[in-house]
Amino acid sequence: MTRKTVRLTMAQALVRYLCNQFTEIDGTRVPLFAGVFGIFGHGNVTCLSEALEQVQDQLPTWRGQNEQTMALAAIGFAKAKKRRQIMVAATSIGPGALNMVTAAGVAMANRLPVLLIAGDTFANRLPDPVLQQVEHFGDPTITANDAFKSVVRYWDRIVLPEQILQSLPQAVATMLDPADCGPAFIGLAQDTQELAYDYPEVFFAPKLWKIPRPRADRDAIAAAAELLKGAKRPLIISGGGVRYSDANGVVADFAARRGIPVVETIAGKGTVSHDHPVHAGPIGIVGSTSANALAKEADVILAIGTRLQDFTTGSWTAFAQDAQFISVNAARFDAVKHRALSVVGDARETVAELDAALGGWAADAGLMKRAKTLFAEWNKLLDDVQAPTNDPVPSYAQVVAVLNKVAGPNDTLISAAGGTPGEVVKGWKVKNPDTFDCEFGFSCMGYEIPAGWGCAMAQEGPGGTGGTPIVMLGDGTYMMANSDVYSAALTGHKMVVVVCDNGGYAVINRLQQAKGVPGFNNLLADCRIRNRDNPLHVDFVKHAEAMGAKAIRAEGLADLEAAMKEALAHDGITVVNIVSDAWKWVPGDADWDVGVPEVSQFETVRAARKAQEKIREAQRLGV
Repeated sequence: MTRKTVRLTMAQALVRYLCNQFTEIDGTRVPLFAGVFGIFGHGNVTCLSEALEQVQDQLPTWRGQNEQTMALAAIGFAKAKKRRQIMVAATSIGPGALNMVTAAGVAMANRLPVLLIAGDTFANRLPDPVLQQVEHFGDPTITANDAFKSVVRYWDRIVLPEQILQSLPQAVATMLDPADCGPAFIGLAQDTQELAYDYPEVFFAPKLWKIPRPRADRDAIAAAAELLKGAKRPLIISGGGVRYSDANGVVADFAARRGIPVVETIAGKGTVSHDHPVHAGPIGIVGSTSANALAKEADVILAIGTRLQDFTTGSWTAFAQDAQFISVNAARFDAVKHRALSVVGDARETVAELDAALGGWAADAGLMKRAKTLFAEWNKLLDDVQAPTNDPVPSYAQVVAVLNKVAGPNDTLISAAGGTPGEVVKGWKVKNPDTFDCEFGFSCMGYEIPAGWGCAMAQEGPGGTGGTPIVMLGDGTYMMANSDVYSAALTGHKMVVVVCDNGGYAVINRLQQAKGVPGFNNLLADCRIRNRDNPLHVDFVKHAEAMGAKAIRAEGLADLEAAMKEALAHDGITVVNIVSDAWKWVPGDADWDVGVPEVSQFETVRAARKAQEKIREAQRLGV
């Protein structure tokens, strides 16, 4: 029998393979790879771009402005698609590739799929050193692309054209595995991209990928059920894995029937709507008084789809020393943390099986009643701090309330590092599940605007909410990564970007001074400039207009509401700018472990050190 082959360059074969991978979203067959964010340079423009140009109607290529932000856009897309569809980010070699390392870290920390493809040096080494090649004198195999190894789940360098036959299926399988999910990186040697090879036609046969749902061990399910049955004050912590497993409804129904309150991590916020009967608020450092009080009292914590990051656990001060954990997670690595009874499996299927194993058991009715009382107190606190005042400069909390009021039920709020995460995690009242994205796994400044662009793309197809991304960020973050304002204007995608100008890196100034250090190099007024009494401020409206966006300056809260209504009615990108207060924050009641100097000339630092030592005394022991 003759084996049928097709002669293609390695780059052409790679692209053809990507075009023939499919998945299903809500019963609809769709391409697994929805598109490519690309910036071309000499390391990929002559071969990879030649291959992509031929399939632009099947695998669209979107022009990026910065390699890091286009990869962040791919991550925002993956989040909005709940990991069921993937974007590619393609760059040249050297600086272009290294610009994506930060984005790879975001995807790695958040367990999100993105395929990163970068050019590489010549496999034959004949023209070495080539343009943008770093040289390691003792190891000529090392290139800039080795920097990705610490921040991806799968890494490969293609130096022979036939190597993609093995590498590409492994990369895809890694990105779709619930336990191993994360970024995959493939480096393409420049001379290998051009080489032709007789590829087996079967390699390009259309393949429908289905995300597996691994079932948990039956004994582990039984043990978890017995532990829950003995609980007096159980609590459910819902993490991002609940959303990615499409387990929102199963977890909510389980909690309602069993009488267990649900609190949410940052990644898990949006598991249920704010007003759902089982919801008791966000937990942790940027969480609610209600969730944190329930965590302190809980004797058994059912942690579902969370890696229990320090912002969730209050650096492990949020729980009683003798509290017991049941950790349901697709990843064994996360499930075994902190002496938990680990139940390794898909969230949706595991919770359903745990429900069946519990029989007629339910928690004492007084537990949910207490949760509702605590949550009502928290909502009252929010209402108080978010209420409009006559102050000319509004607080973040007041801005959040206005955006929340105007937002439609399917609009998605997007934020990341800086002052906004704490304010939106505490203060944003989710109207519909899966309409909230706060990137705090890596806390990456600059994620917000590109993620909004990627989210806008995701909302257009199957699985999207159909709403508008509303990006909220501070002036410091806007200055760090704003080029995708132009990207969205160029491509015509609709989103709203709200820039709160509080005069610098206000939230880190807050932490700095809370730990006794005088304000230094964070607010514009405290950094080294020629005219400290009159620091130069950016005109964000003019800047956004220069990049093609509609831009509106809001002078106060009433102005902001009108501006948001105008922005949401506009079919394109709108940037809304408002001056906000750098000193007013929604109060919190959780602790956080950070480094504070053991010795210092400042009495304020010495006092902060003593307070930090008390926090560490309260930490739950274990790993």
